Amino acid sequence: MSRVAVVTGGTRGIGEAISVTLKKAGYKVAANYAGNDERAKQCADKHGIACFKWDVADFDQCLKGVAEVVAKLGPVDVLVNNAGITRDATLKKQTRKQWDEVVDTNLGGCFNMCKAVWDGMLERGFGRIVNIGSINGQAGQYGQVNYAAAKSGIHGFTKALAQEGAPKGITVNAIAPGYIDTDMVAAVPPNVLEKIVARIPVGRLGKAEEIARGVMFLVADDAGFLTGSTMSINGGQHMY
Repeated sequence: MSRVAVVTGGTRGIGEAISVTLKKAGYKVAANYAGNDERAKQCADKHGIACFKWDVADFDQCLKGVAEVVAKLGPVDVLVNNAGITRDATLKKQTRKQWDEVVDTNLGGCFNMCKAVWDGMLERGFGRIVNIGSINGQAGQYGQVNYAAAKSGIHGFTKALAQEGAPKGITVNAIAPGYIDTDMVAAVPPNVLEKIVARIPVGRLGKAEEIARGVMFLVADDAGFLTGSTMSINGGQHMY
């Protein structure tokens, strides 16, 4: 029987690459998204992936969304917490709303989604959770105190939850991508992006598919001895 995987933010960018890679490997994939209906339809039509709409920052929506996935596809064995947003500004200019939106989505979303699938994983004695952090959660980044704090929190969250899941057959790991060639990075001004690439030892941006390959390694049935770890996929930019 194919395992069911939920990928939050799974219809575009890194999330889409993860969803597609999991589907090709035989998983039944539920790609979550928050608001871009057109992009979700494109993902569903192109890849044949089931898409489900809810806001990971909303606890009740997560419970309802996962319940819908379970009803349509089956119990959730794999969760990839990929959904994330940016609201960049220096601390001097950053508003409390910008802080809350980023922390509630990027970090709160991990809590909400893990709560939604955790009991089922405990009952079945199996689970694979991968939380997508960031190089900027490891090294920090100017103008991103909210984003860096949330992503750094993901790494601590991962280590703590891994200890709870380890005796129950549930692994919890994280991936910290570097700068990946996605829409989010494409929005960076060209002169700034050029400086970023110059600091990456391999001399290029990463590919979303390279993050997806890392996810595939961590969610495998035979990866049960690997938990509480952070895999840094950043072209050598930050060796942590």
